[in-house]
Amino acid sequence: MHRRQFLAAGTALLSAGLAGCAHPSVVLDFEAATADDVADEVSMRPDPGSEEYRIVTSARENGSTTRRSQYDRFDRTDTVRLDGAFYEVSETRLGSSEVTVYDVRLDLNPDDATPTLGEIAYEDLPATDRQRLDRIVREESPPTQDGVDVGVGYGTAEEVGDDSVFVPDQQYDVLVHGQERYRVAVESRTAEQAEYRYEVTEVAPDVQTFADRVRARYRFELAGLSDAERAVVEEAIDGAYFEESDAFRSVVERLRDHEGIRVADFYGTWLLEYEGVEYLAYAEW
Repeated sequence: MHRRQFLAAGTALLSAGLAGCAHPSVVLDFEAATADDVADEVSMRPDPGSEEYRIVTSARENGSTTRRSQYDRFDRTDTVRLDGAFYEVSETRLGSSEVTVYDVRLDLNPDDATPTLGEIAYEDLPATDRQRLDRIVREESPPTQDGVDVGVGYGTAEEVGDDSVFVPDQQYDVLVHGQERYRVAVESRTAEQAEYRYEVTEVAPDVQTFADRVRARYRFELAGLSDAERAVVEEAIDGAYFEESDAFRSVVERLRDHEGIRVADFYGTWLLEYEGVEYLAYAEW
């Protein structure tokens, strides 16, 4: 993870997780950017086993593809990098209907772990159940309380398939993992499920071409700085700048005068050139 991404992702963690050490109220961070960095900032690279990968490859091969789900899939970006090329993905909601969805709930410290339906060892679970429960049962210190400790959304019976021993028909109510015994409950509820159609259009054949498209839209030159502003920027390049000051505010205003790649009420990311070097600049104010 780049330093800039760490700063953005760690705001809440730092403020809540370090006793006596609050997250800085302001941040300015400049990272030299390669063509790959620029491309990654406005696109995603789906893992080969992911649903995004399946959607894009299917739409590319067949002209379009559909899926049914409670949620859309491309909410952060509609540009996907696949096999070195870049594609824009259109996601069209076609209609919706009501479906039954299932949640599997685990009591990790039950008062009574005697099975009513039956018990099953974790290693004997079908792959579809292990994939959904693995993170929970392998956590070293999972949260526990009276009653249900954690729930896992399984989705619809269609999404789960025929392999699960819990959904839609629960066959066991105790799960054994090592020396631990967990009580398992299954709950169902009605939810709205939509059908989505996907189509893809190639927008660039390689990283350099795509990065040039991004540069043409977003990149600007940061120049004409005062000595105080220059000191802020140099510190942001060397590590990161965390001090509330007039010079910091001035630099941030210079950034906000330009279109940012991603800008919210109190933070943003810009692509710029400073003294002949291209940077991705991240700021919190």
